[in-house]
Amino acid sequence: MFGTSGIRGTVGDEVTADLALAVGRAVASEGYDSVVLGRDVRESGTMLVDAVAAGLRECGTDVIEVGIEATPTVARSIAHLDADAGIVVTASHNPETDNGLKLWTPSGKAFGPEQRNAIERRIREDDYELGAWDELGTRRRYEDAAAFHADAIADAVDIEGSPTVIVDVGNGTGGITAAVLDDLGCTVETLNGQPDGSFPARPSEPNADTLETLATVVEHTDADLGIGHDGDADRMMAVDETGTFVPKDALLAVFAREAAGEGDRVAAPVDTSLAVDDALTAVGASLTRTQVGDVYVAERATEADVSFGGEPSGAWIWPAETLCPDGPLAACKLVAFVASRGPLSELAGEIEQYPIRRTSIEVTDKTAVMNAVRERVTASYDEVDTLDGVRVETDDGWFLIRASGTEPLVRITAEARAAAAAERVFDEASSLVEDES
Repeated sequence: MFGTSGIRGTVGDEVTADLALAVGRAVASEGYDSVVLGRDVRESGTMLVDAVAAGLRECGTDVIEVGIEATPTVARSIAHLDADAGIVVTASHNPETDNGLKLWTPSGKAFGPEQRNAIERRIREDDYELGAWDELGTRRRYEDAAAFHADAIADAVDIEGSPTVIVDVGNGTGGITAAVLDDLGCTVETLNGQPDGSFPARPSEPNADTLETLATVVEHTDADLGIGHDGDADRMMAVDETGTFVPKDALLAVFAREAAGEGDRVAAPVDTSLAVDDALTAVGASLTRTQVGDVYVAERATEADVSFGGEPSGAWIWPAETLCPDGPLAACKLVAFVASRGPLSELAGEIEQYPIRRTSIEVTDKTAVMNAVRERVTASYDEVDTLDGVRVETDDGWFLIRASGTEPLVRITAEARAAAAAERVFDEASSLVEDES
């Protein structure tokens, strides 16, 4: 039900008011007495918020509604409001047809496997602790969640001078980034700042293709960099001062290198580039790999010597601030780096770029395919990691084979320090999947 990052699917098909009601009931029945509830800009969110709230209240839980806010704003509000949990109605970077629900703990970490399994069991078994007429939870509104989030970011970031920043909000909830940067003395312009859950300006996910307008604007102005968010602003990607999209692994390496000191570790998923390992080795730090999904990165980031966690998809976590991927915080930190260290093109240019190949193969039964691949790989290779799928270290590089969390696909990633070696490793991994599919 939860995939790698919450419940998501097509509205009216996988995601319905019935499902939202059930999630609310299940969360309340698990003993969470007060829950912060917010949503992104999708119109279907109004229906789903009402259904979640009804399920929570029906089982005796008090609801603190914060309205339309960025996911990290909602996640940060949980501890601030002394609540037991948080629920965000969002499909994050998914297309406008989708919506979903993501559940959060007071630390800012998403619900982990045990908590998710407990919710799933109650929904599957229709096992709820419904309250009597005089035991219903309350529902109230809290209006200052964004202000609290903005103050927390401003306290954590100091920006030198007055850099010029273009912020592509993507019609989502990331306007807080522009507001905080303005308060910190930056010259800020926004793109696609009108909230609109149909995402008319561009697809919600920020990547090299969808941020082309941002890149063009930055290239033809005197802007120091551009920032791009997804629909709920948990993700953040960047464009340098030349209008060039910063590769995802390079941005991860920039953040990791800045955050890590001698002996520190950085948490990142199993599909992270060798470039991040190399950047950390240069400063005496190291990479610790996790399963794919921000909840797993956040869990590793609770360990004392982990100073930062990130996913190449654009989720960035500073555990000293919050365990929630915080796009606005990441944006402000990046602007601060640029203001104090120099142009983003130079910061990113210091990171080695290695050839990496990715593909997805459609399969009928991804579980059966992965079981067969895992058996073959563990019998044939010495350096095998089965933390999330199958990751193999070879003399040439590495490859990862893992099942998609939401689709009937097996995903393949391969990387090496030379193009010919990357092709060999990629072909090797692809043949393993093709033979079993």
